[in-house]
Amino acid sequence: MRYSLLSLLANAVSGHKAWKPQWRDAAPQSAYDVVIVGGGGHGLATAYYLAKEHGITNVAVLEKGWIGGGNVGRNTTIIRSNYLLHGNIPLYELSMQLWEKLEQDLNYNAMISQRGVLNLFHSDGQRDAYARRGNAMRIHGVDAELLDREGVRKLYPFLNFDAARFPIQGGLLQRRGGTARHDAVAWGYARGASDRGVDIVQNCEVTGFTIADGRVTGVRTSRGEIRARKVAIAVAGSSSRVAAMASFRLPIESHVLQAFVSEGLKPIIPGVITFGAGHFYISQSDKGGLVFGGDIDGYNSYAQRGNLPCVEDVCEGGMALMPAIGRARVLRSWAGLVDMSMDGSPIIDRAPVDGLFVNAGWCYGGFKATPGSGFVFAHLIARDAPHPAATRFRLDRFRTGNIIDEKGQGAQPNLH
Repeated sequence: MRYSLLSLLANAVSGHKAWKPQWRDAAPQSAYDVVIVGGGGHGLATAYYLAKEHGITNVAVLEKGWIGGGNVGRNTTIIRSNYLLHGNIPLYELSMQLWEKLEQDLNYNAMISQRGVLNLFHSDGQRDAYARRGNAMRIHGVDAELLDREGVRKLYPFLNFDAARFPIQGGLLQRRGGTARHDAVAWGYARGASDRGVDIVQNCEVTGFTIADGRVTGVRTSRGEIRARKVAIAVAGSSSRVAAMASFRLPIESHVLQAFVSEGLKPIIPGVITFGAGHFYISQSDKGGLVFGGDIDGYNSYAQRGNLPCVEDVCEGGMALMPAIGRARVLRSWAGLVDMSMDGSPIIDRAPVDGLFVNAGWCYGGFKATPGSGFVFAHLIARDAPHPAATRFRLDRFRTGNIIDEKGQGAQPNLH
C-alpha cells in the first residue's frame, strides 16, 4: 500500500480497518545471497540500498528481538553533519543529503525536522576550535555559521547568559541539522526493503557462523542454519560478541549511553542545543517532551540500563545551561549500547574472514549516520570495494596508524 492523502481518506471512510502490515514478517529461508546480522537502522538501511541501488533482493535481515527495539529506538534522534576531519565529513554529509529526501524516497513519514543544531562555546579556545570546524565544513560544501553571543541570544533568549558559571560566548550553527523520529526510521526502511523482496526476520538470534576454508558460508541461528554467499554484521554494541563468534577481535569497547524524556511542555526549544562546558544536549519532541542526554556511563557493559551518577551529571548540565527547566519532571530514561572505537570513528570494512563484512564502532554517531551508513555498506557488500565516502574507515587503520581521531583526544573511548 502506498501512503497518500487518498489512501488516508479511503481508510478513514472504512473505519481504518483496511490498513495492511507495513512489512512482511518473514520466516527464514535455507539460503540467501546476503544475510545481514542486525535489524537496527544500519542493517535495515543496508538491505534497502542493496535492493534499491544494486538490485540484490535475495537478502535476509536477522533481528534477535523486534524491529525498532534496539539502539535505533534508544537514542536522542539528532541528525547532523557538523564534523571536522576529512575522513568523516563526506560520510555524514552524504547521510544528511539522504535524510533530506528520505521521506519521499521511502514514502514514509519519518518526522524529519531540520530545525538546526547549535553547538555552544564558552571560551576563546572553544571558539577557535569551532571556527576551525566550521571552516572545514564549508570547504567540503557543508553549511556552517559561527554566531557570537548576541546571535545566540536572538535564537535562544532563555539560555543562562548572565548568571552562568560558564558564560555563553557564541556557537556553531548548522541550520540543516535537526531531528528525526527514530523508530519511524527503522519502520520506514523495513517497509521499503520488504517491498523490494528482502526478508525481515524477527526473533532470530545468530548464535554462530559456518566457515569453511577461511570463508563464511552461512550463519547458525535460534531458528536453524542459514546458508549465505555473503554475511554482514551491523549489531552496534554487540559487535565484539558477534565478531568473536567468527574468531576475530574488534578494537572497540561497549558502553552504556543513557537518554531522558521529560513531561510534555509547551513549545520552548525550537532547535537542538549542545552545552560546550559539559556533555549535555537537548531538543523538544513533537509531543512536547524535552529529549536530552549526556556522556557515556564510563564503564564497559552490555546492559541496557544506566546508573544514577550519570543521571545527576546530565541534569546538572541541563540546569547550568537552562535553569528554566528545573521544575520539569523526568518521565523516563533508557539506555543504548554504543560500540566505542579507539579513535571515535566507525569501521566499515571486510572482516578477516572472506565473505564477511563488518559495520561497527559508531560511538555517538550511529543514528545520524543511518542512511549514509546503509548506503556505503551496501556498496561495499555489492561491489567488494569501499564507497568513495567511506575509504578511510578501514579495520586495519589501528595497526597502520591511519586513525581518524575526530576529537583529538587520543585513543581512549571514555574521552569521546
